[in-house]
Amino acid sequence: MLSIIFLLLTVFGYIVFLRIYHKFPNMLLAPGIAVPLILIILLYVLQVKYQQYMQFNQGLVWMIGPTTVAFALPIYEYKHILTKHFISISLGIVFGMLSGVLSSYALAQYFSLDRTLTLSLMTRSISTPFAMELANQINGSIELSILFTMLTGIAAVLVANLVFGLINLKNNVAQGAALGNAGHGFGTVKAFLRHTDEGVAACLCMILSGILMVFVGPYLILMLI
Repeated sequence: MLSIIFLLLTVFGYIVFLRIYHKFPNMLLAPGIAVPLILIILLYVLQVKYQQYMQFNQGLVWMIGPTTVAFALPIYEYKHILTKHFISISLGIVFGMLSGVLSSYALAQYFSLDRTLTLSLMTRSISTPFAMELANQINGSIELSILFTMLTGIAAVLVANLVFGLINLKNNVAQGAALGNAGHGFGTVKAFLRHTDEGVAACLCMILSGILMVFVGPYLILMLI
């Protein structure tokens, strides 16, 4: 019963916060950030297991795949932007992937996480559909992979403006590449709200980094573990 209630809370919470965000455009009120945070708190307070919540939310997880593919449409429409910045975006994808894997490994070692947690954490640097496939390939936990990926995306969106200000990064394409690499779907949505060029760069980085990680990631991760 609780699982069904949480499914309804997820769907209607998104609808409610979407309307709130349109009236008060603050990133903390964005449905992709506010709803997961509220659900995490409720799960903890009510002592509901994450597996129980996911049991009735598999349909929502499945929808992430087609949604991610839909992000590829603007890439074709604005391919001239991508062609112009091909080298810099490609380097950003590679270094973003490497930094995500290595930082996850370092965190896992520092906190002495077990093998399953470590493998699952090391998938967090790509968007959820790709992270799920990668977790499956390396025998990590798909459920934990989803959780780590979403938390990473939310954190990236929350600190993006602060980081851009600290390093004085003003180029739209560079900002978009950073948001796509670090923030995945959350970052891509934020990038499109800021500037079209930024959103296109975020789309490209999110999708290509996911594809690259699925093919290269298992070898890279298992070399470290």
